[in-house]
Amino acid sequence: MQYADVILPLAVDGVFTYLVPTEFQPKAVEGSRVLVPLGRSKLYVGIVLRLHDTKPQFKCREIERLLDDGPMLLPYQLRIWQWISDYYMSSLGDVMVAALPAGLKQTDKYKPRTEQYVTLAPSFRTEQRLRVLYGQLHRSTAQDHLLSVFLSLSHWDSLQGASPIEPIQETTREELLNESHSTTAVLNLLVKRGALATYEKEVGRLNVESVTTDPPHPLNSIQQQAYDDIRGQFKEKKVVLLHGVTSSGKTEIYIHLIEEAISGGKQVLYLLPEIALTVQMMTRLKRVFGNRLGIYHSKYSDAERVEIWQKQLSDQPYDVILGARSAVFLPFKRLGLVIVDEEHESSYKQQDPAPRYHARSVAIVMAQAVGAKTLLGTATPSIETYHNALTGKFGLVTITRRFKGVELPQIEIVDIKDLRHRKMMRGPLSPQLTAAVREAVAAGQQAILFQNRRGFAQMLECPTCGWTPRCSNCDVTLTYHKTTGQLVCHYCGFTCNVPSQCPACGERHLFSRGFGTEKIEDIIREELPEARVARMDLDSTRSKNAYERIINDFSAGRTNVLVGTQMITKGLDFGRVSVVGILDADTMLNYPDFRAYEQAFTMMAQVSGRAGRRGSQGRVLLQTRSPELPVIRQVVGHDYRGFYNDVIQERKDFHYPPFYHLVYVYLKHKNSDVVELAANELGNRLRQGFGQRVLGPDKPAVARVKTLAIRKIVIKLENGVNLPRCRQYLREVHHLLMQDKRYASLQVYYDVDPQ
Repeated sequence: MQYADVILPLAVDGVFTYLVPTEFQPKAVEGSRVLVPLGRSKLYVGIVLRLHDTKPQFKCREIERLLDDGPMLLPYQLRIWQWISDYYMSSLGDVMVAALPAGLKQTDKYKPRTEQYVTLAPSFRTEQRLRVLYGQLHRSTAQDHLLSVFLSLSHWDSLQGASPIEPIQETTREELLNESHSTTAVLNLLVKRGALATYEKEVGRLNVESVTTDPPHPLNSIQQQAYDDIRGQFKEKKVVLLHGVTSSGKTEIYIHLIEEAISGGKQVLYLLPEIALTVQMMTRLKRVFGNRLGIYHSKYSDAERVEIWQKQLSDQPYDVILGARSAVFLPFKRLGLVIVDEEHESSYKQQDPAPRYHARSVAIVMAQAVGAKTLLGTATPSIETYHNALTGKFGLVTITRRFKGVELPQIEIVDIKDLRHRKMMRGPLSPQLTAAVREAVAAGQQAILFQNRRGFAQMLECPTCGWTPRCSNCDVTLTYHKTTGQLVCHYCGFTCNVPSQCPACGERHLFSRGFGTEKIEDIIREELPEARVARMDLDSTRSKNAYERIINDFSAGRTNVLVGTQMITKGLDFGRVSVVGILDADTMLNYPDFRAYEQAFTMMAQVSGRAGRRGSQGRVLLQTRSPELPVIRQVVGHDYRGFYNDVIQERKDFHYPPFYHLVYVYLKHKNSDVVELAANELGNRLRQGFGQRVLGPDKPAVARVKTLAIRKIVIKLENGVNLPRCRQYLREVHHLLMQDKRYASLQVYYDVDPQ
């Protein structure tokens, strides 16, 4: 008897064991998809994790159906799934849900895209029969014209006797109707007459148009040195950090490394933190690698992602995959190089739902599992990565100069506290910044304005009684979005209309507090009517092609002022940006998180790097109320090493990464008293094993989201501690807690290595 341990897309621990029917055994393999029953009537698509002959202690149900002729996951992928499940303390089912496109998890069989084609009916495939047909159509001009166009497109007009001289070309129905300017009705008449026939053919959704490619641009001496150093480091290190200042030409080095890898018969995975970046990067890579390049991210339709997955398992996979976080889950048969661009980005960390994995860490583990190398690239490395490089765990290659010797931008501090005190500034834009943007636009240049808050205003407030609209589901105020005329909760998505008066006191004039990207956009349009303004944030980029449209318009100069959130800080390359404005540095610095300064420094340094990338030196205006802070001075001086030295000492003193591993334990329940009781009990149990490593429980900054009360416990585990044993203890304590009937509907989950 053969049994299969099957992963199901459910958030439950462990796997489900099924009996493999005799007729399926020749084709059943680990990594294959199966249809299995669960409960009284449900059927699920599962993945075979393991085949064995150990009979379970319970009665096994049978696998209903094999869904594929071969495996959908390669052996190394199953190992990576198990590593993610164990390390990030989530179920294998959670990993399956995150990793596979929806079309591969559904009970309905995936339907490939088809297109209708037109062909000449077999009874008319001779010269003589075609003459007869033309004779029959001499009074029907429309049918005669459509037939002539078809014969020309398909080369059936080259018949000599019963043999065509030219190879017959398949002709789509759409192509025929477009070329002949005919209607479906005319085509249907020819089909009804028996002259033409139609058939369906699978065509796929992937772009297969031929693309003209060019060789990579030659590297300059500095780039060539970095390229040689990386190759040298790879001989000793599995992971190398390329620390190059903004606009130092890192991408061109990547391209040469990719070319070398695929010339040696290897595949390359190129990860980017944001979908927005794939637009520009796709153009650069497509120029060199053409159709050897595949794109994979969440804005692609599920059917497109299924086809890319299947292509990667075929005999002709893409040599290079460019993608966001989820691309780490694609199958690679001969992976040789993984590039994690902008490796510092927190976007690589999955927040919700589980598994809360970090794509950079998964990429490194995956590369090592198949013997590939990993290159991490950035101008502002994460503290952990830079520490690993300095201590020898990773290789390190540094570029300190911009491409073609262009100077780093000049960063000017604008003290907005002083300006407001002197009544020289009322809105979010200082006079200096407004003047700089106006000068840039007048000179035919472009400007970027960075405000890391979307919407129009942070909140509305009654000037009489102080009432502010709050979310009914979460402990947060609602953000005012002027474009839609609504108040929105950025945690649960709750929306409501703006009240015409204060519901508490009847005041008819509500004031807005704070400012988001919508308000900045409005102010620029009002104060600089000559500017062509675009906005790039979560609200303006919801559709599939929105990123591409906004970026292409700005690149082509159709817009000349770009207002955006952190999306615009992430590696975008624009040649005519002479001015960058950082509107509110203090909001980022005052965020209650141990990474606040690191993330603030990174965002400010990265968005500053968008200025002056071609030709003359760019100009950055950094608005802050705290110009005396060392981190502000370090941003102004482009002093990453000084910043790192300050932060690394604080991390060591206060027991934070890279010297300690963090695990956040979250508890959620509709009843605040229940979650408080459970959190205290869990905290006490954890302290029995971990001692003073446990902090809390405490209320997080937002203590209620989607009607659920939240408590948070922090566990700090020093380097060298037995992490597998710690995770096992956490699971045991969790299991004991959940045996209490009072906590039947309690949610407990973990965030390992939080960002």
